[in-house]
Amino acid sequence: MTNVDEQYKKGVISLYEKAGIPLTQNEIANIDYADFGLNNVQEEALNLVVYVNNERYCAKEMVLLPNQTCPEHMHPSIEGRLGKQETFRCCWGKVFLYVEGDQELKEDGIQVSLPQTNKDYYTASKEIVLTPGEQYTIDPDTRHWFKAGNEGAVITEFSSPSDDASDIFTNPHIKRVARDKITS
Repeated sequence: MTNVDEQYKKGVISLYEKAGIPLTQNEIANIDYADFGLNNVQEEALNLVVYVNNERYCAKEMVLLPNQTCPEHMHPSIEGRLGKQETFRCCWGKVFLYVEGDQELKEDGIQVSLPQTNKDYYTASKEIVLTPGEQYTIDPDTRHWFKAGNEGAVITEFSSPSDDASDIFTNPHIKRVARDKITS
């Protein structure tokens, strides 16, 4: 169970509002505040609204608070079915996206700092910077992680079906279930 307080929730909702993303009361009540079982929400977490997720496609609206990071993971192919392919489109703020590259990740070679608590679990090194209106497509079976800039970020995700249970995280301590929801 994710443990976030009312101030944290208000911060997430305010970024949706700053981005001009209209959400229904039901969507607000069902925001997924994912802390990945790390109890480190200031550094590593992801906040999202799932608009649709069916056997053909998925659409989500994601928020990262200032300097918050979504941990490195990949969407694997399973039993002949390709893993999730996703397109991130920055709606507000700045997103630093890192995908697998030809070089080893070096902290002095990227524009952001790694989450200090778990920095050994970040390896993807190819940096893509997205500002509002820019987008990038991540292929299946590709390790990636992303971090918000100093003001936070709102990202729309369009993808093939999403299956959180099959995601593979670099950090073996991560616990991600299909739905982490807090109660008020």
